[in-house]
Amino acid sequence: MGPTRVFPVLHRVVALSSIRSTTALRHSLCKPAGKLCYASLCTLQQTRSASTETALSHHISDLTDLEKRLLTKLYDGLIGGQRAALAESITLVETQHPRKKELAQVLLQRVLAFRQEQEKRNGGNPVAFRVGLSGPPGAGKSSFIEVIGKMLTGRGHKVSVLAVDPSSCTTGGEQTLRYQKVLLPEDGSLMGDKTRMTELSRDMSAYIRPSPTSGTLGGVTRTTNEAIVLCEGAGYDIVLVETVGVGQSEFAVADMVDMFVLLIPPAGGDELQGIKRGIIEMADLVVVTKSDGELVVPARRIQAEYTSALKLLRKKSKVWKPKVVRISSQTGQGVPELWDTMLQFRDAMLSSGELRVRRQTQQKVWLWNLIQENAVRHFQQHPAVHAELPELERRVTSGDISPGLAADLLLKVFSTVQ
Repeated sequence: MGPTRVFPVLHRVVALSSIRSTTALRHSLCKPAGKLCYASLCTLQQTRSASTETALSHHISDLTDLEKRLLTKLYDGLIGGQRAALAESITLVETQHPRKKELAQVLLQRVLAFRQEQEKRNGGNPVAFRVGLSGPPGAGKSSFIEVIGKMLTGRGHKVSVLAVDPSSCTTGGEQTLRYQKVLLPEDGSLMGDKTRMTELSRDMSAYIRPSPTSGTLGGVTRTTNEAIVLCEGAGYDIVLVETVGVGQSEFAVADMVDMFVLLIPPAGGDELQGIKRGIIEMADLVVVTKSDGELVVPARRIQAEYTSALKLLRKKSKVWKPKVVRISSQTGQGVPELWDTMLQFRDAMLSSGELRVRRQTQQKVWLWNLIQENAVRHFQQHPAVHAELPELERRVTSGDISPGLAADLLLKVFSTVQ
């Protein structure tokens, strides 16, 4: 079974990408000294300025008329800023249905092309600011998003909030434990954040969407990353990605945002030991929440402790030094100043070129995460591996052979039996 049959969408995307990345090949093939000019390839390369829709048509000719009408409807509605079209598009990219996943990739290619045109008109700078928000339960993430979201929409921004829910295949997501009333039966995740962000959820300049992951870390990368692209295509210039807890999903989210913000409550000692050092190292900004009333004094103490701790950690950027600030979502104190600090970060990263490099690096991370996810799935579904796996698992659990030997045997079966 060849790669074209296993990954039909990848084959199409690679074929499409080659249209824009073979300039050198075109010149080498079209030299006057050569007998063959490969006219078809030259002509194709000379029409690189043609619309992406035209290029895609050469690679998705198998789409039915109904599918073409659906994609056109979603694309037109999406770039027109229709919330219903955005919701339906995100649902499409979250699906596990093979055919719908292909349609989702076609839609994403069109949206990516549209975003590239916007960035060109914006001087090559990103059209949206992506911010990841993380923190332990009780840090006040939802309250903070409500306050800063309303402030930003009041200033003319369009804000989208993607709440990453690492859903379990058996028990639902972490948000299921936080909210017991508003269920989404399809995946076990909850729209609980909408019940907390009551004002923001009614704001027509804001869009809130839970992003279930179906219990896989790769799901965090794929569904959330593609939802970010769709939100930007729909005109949302501020994208907030909220994660629940301080687990592995935070590391995945940090690889898809421009700025990673860690929110911590005014607690200390053992209450903050659950926050992994690696997550603190990833933070571009640490925000001490609930700095009001009797909690002002402990909030100041935590701010001082984290300011000292950050000096000892490895720096991520040459132009930005992580800061620790205090805010109160209840009174709004410190929130405007916090946003000014975030803008300082964005401007510094843009002017130095680090933001562009960070996004390019993230693209590679997403690519390999998806390759690994699909490769493991293909390996598990291989008939020969599927036949040998139960016996080898039994021998490993009984101690007859080592896990390493079993893995080597399965990989040998996979590579020799096609």
